[in-house]
Amino acid sequence: MRRIAPIRLEYDPKTLWFDPGELEIAKDQAVVVNTARGNEFGVAASGIVEVEDERVEALKTPLQPVLRVATEEDFAQRDEMRRLSAEALPVFRELAAETNENMRPVMVEYLFDGTKAVFLFESEERADFRDLVRKLTNRLHVRVDMRQIGVRDEARIVGGLGHCGQELCCRRLGGEFNPVSIRMAKAQDLSLNPAQISGVCGRLMCCLRYEYDTYKDFKARAPKQNATIHTPEGDFKVCELDTPHEEVVLRVDKNKKVRIPLAAFDPVPEDAESPRPKSIGEAYYEYANANDFSAKLASTMASTERFTRQDKLAEQGMVRHNPVRQKEEKQETAEQPPAHRKRRSRGGRGSGQGHAQEAHENARSRARHAAEEQGKAAEQASEARRRRRRRSGSKPAADTPAPTRAQSPKAAPAQQARKRKQADAAAKPAAKDGASTAHRRTRRRSHRTGGASTDEQ
Repeated sequence: MRRIAPIRLEYDPKTLWFDPGELEIAKDQAVVVNTARGNEFGVAASGIVEVEDERVEALKTPLQPVLRVATEEDFAQRDEMRRLSAEALPVFRELAAETNENMRPVMVEYLFDGTKAVFLFESEERADFRDLVRKLTNRLHVRVDMRQIGVRDEARIVGGLGHCGQELCCRRLGGEFNPVSIRMAKAQDLSLNPAQISGVCGRLMCCLRYEYDTYKDFKARAPKQNATIHTPEGDFKVCELDTPHEEVVLRVDKNKKVRIPLAAFDPVPEDAESPRPKSIGEAYYEYANANDFSAKLASTMASTERFTRQDKLAEQGMVRHNPVRQKEEKQETAEQPPAHRKRRSRGGRGSGQGHAQEAHENARSRARHAAEEQGKAAEQASEARRRRRRRSGSKPAADTPAPTRAQSPKAAPAQQARKRKQADAAAKPAAKDGASTAHRRTRRRSHRTGGASTDEQ
């Protein structure tokens, strides 16, 4: 057994093994280690662990030693290198934009001793950066090491959040990148929409590989989709496979489904052509008569594993989009009597002016209604003429009079506006105070006056 110190370096999310020697290192303790690039600053991912000699010998490179536990001078040196790296990144972006447009700078890392700086960039094609190296050396006065990385390495270095809301797997877990194919998404019955199965790097998500072996193993042992299963109540087809619970869902009726664990099916004979089960015995009744909702509630919703002592009830007004509450509010609103608009009193002081305004509004309304009726009548008459001509199949005679302006549909809006103006002028009172204004009344001809009109003022 060998003593191993798992160390995570400053700019590398991977956890590397080092030889601690006689040092005692605790978790999250800062150390200085020796690597192929020189001395580097790191943090212990855990305490000292013991590993078999065979695993140590299988490593690609021999173990590098841990030089010392970090001191105050080491922390000051680390902070200085961080400051230089932050100042060099804008310069790197400026010069890269002038030299090569396809080059996208990612990060600048100053080594712990400050003698060399590593410039990381991402590019889809091979980039010629010889001119850029000369410019950076003259500008920053440091040894320049240019390295081209891929989009996945960029996501690992920069970090971020995935679709699940957690930190990116490549950043959190580290390790080597493994190939991911679209076949893994199909095996897990996921949507093949690239926006849903791609990560922030634009490639397929790394987590598609985590459960692929589980889905592949279950589907190799379970009946296929739409396969016929023989039961005591008849033959039913498989409509769904629940891999996390290892259950097979049978469609018994149009509105009924039965969930049966794969272990409850009849064992497959050794001489069978396929290792997939095709029937189930009396155990079928145990699951066919069970309440599916109660079973799901007992297995998932009633579980208290996710609860902690810090859980609190939601405050009043914080829970929104409750469909039940919205339905109740609508019913309460519908049951309430409609609010009637309170009519303003027109009596008292200034009642004469109020009566004059009311008469004015009534006259305008009658004139508007008459104009609309006249326009509709003109349109109906024109439509009737067109139907008669279309029925007879003849063109209008030359002596047929053209429709007048009042009959023309196009002239109806202008005529209506003119009549409104005339009605407004006729209904407008001669003076503001209706009680003290003298009106001129004209009496029409009647049998009393012998047909003569009399003006009274």
